[in-house]
Amino acid sequence: MKAVLMDAFGSVDVLKVGEAPKPVPAEGQVLVKVMATSINRPDLVQREGKYPPPAGDSEILGLEVAGVIEELGAGVSGWQVGERVMTLVGGGGYAEFAVAYASHLMKIPESMSFEEAACVCESYITAFLNVFMIGEFKDGQTAILHGGGGGVNTAAVQLSRALTPASKLIVTASAAKLERVKELGANFLINFQETPDFTEVVKEYTGKKGVDLILDHVGAKYLAPNMNSLGYKGRLVIIGVVSGIKAELNLALMMVKRQQIIGSVLRSRPVAEKGDIVAEFTRRALPKFADRTIVPIIEKVFTIDQVAEAHRMMEEDKHFGKIVLRIQ
Repeated sequence: MKAVLMDAFGSVDVLKVGEAPKPVPAEGQVLVKVMATSINRPDLVQREGKYPPPAGDSEILGLEVAGVIEELGAGVSGWQVGERVMTLVGGGGYAEFAVAYASHLMKIPESMSFEEAACVCESYITAFLNVFMIGEFKDGQTAILHGGGGGVNTAAVQLSRALTPASKLIVTASAAKLERVKELGANFLINFQETPDFTEVVKEYTGKKGVDLILDHVGAKYLAPNMNSLGYKGRLVIIGVVSGIKAELNLALMMVKRQQIIGSVLRSRPVAEKGDIVAEFTRRALPKFADRTIVPIIEKVFTIDQVAEAHRMMEEDKHFGKIVLRIQ
């Protein structure tokens, strides 16, 4: 099969399109003919040699796919060859065929294209897991969502607007993306380039109460302002550490305000646990995609032969929403 391969770790120049063995579905898995996948930041980190796939998963890049079921593995029921599906994968998305666990599949609504469906599983499920399942975000509460126009952050804004319409959303973004984030539904915007310590503006906006939830991928640099911006019993969910992994923490403040710091990843969770997350997402969020309340935001669709250009766009951080890779 055609696939994106790497003979070394490094820059976008290591990405080459070549031939790889077609995978075979194991028990409980299906083989998906991949029509489209998307570029996610962990793909760039893996390309650089810093984020190996979980044991047993494909070394090929790609964490989500949209396509058609090609073959059912042993023990799979409830699915048929030819069904349009989207799914998380532990790896292997940048290829003509990928294997996925049947418990991780979702039917693609008739209203969605393959390119749109390729945007859903990694970013929207990550946002849903961390904002609603782990972060326990409720309607009427206030959240800070870091990440401006990135895939997970735009997904978090859209999901919050659809599932908690009375919530208040504070979003940090670069100057170039502030207006688009506002159009997406943010209530209050912070230009992180001008205001790296957002503590005071958050206190002013919330009447010194602080926020109920913060979704953060920045890490060390933001730990202090994040904790200072959290209110009583507030929850900080950390899903990335792009600014570093070590920072000082005021434990007394955390104790007095009964705050929580929660670390979270999706890729390395057990198969059954990811299945439960997908089931909850299917129940609560997928209907919002089917009726077009939520429409995935696509910056650009590249072909598989343009994979290096797609990675370069993400590295330059000029995109808003998702970058899609059309496979077939």
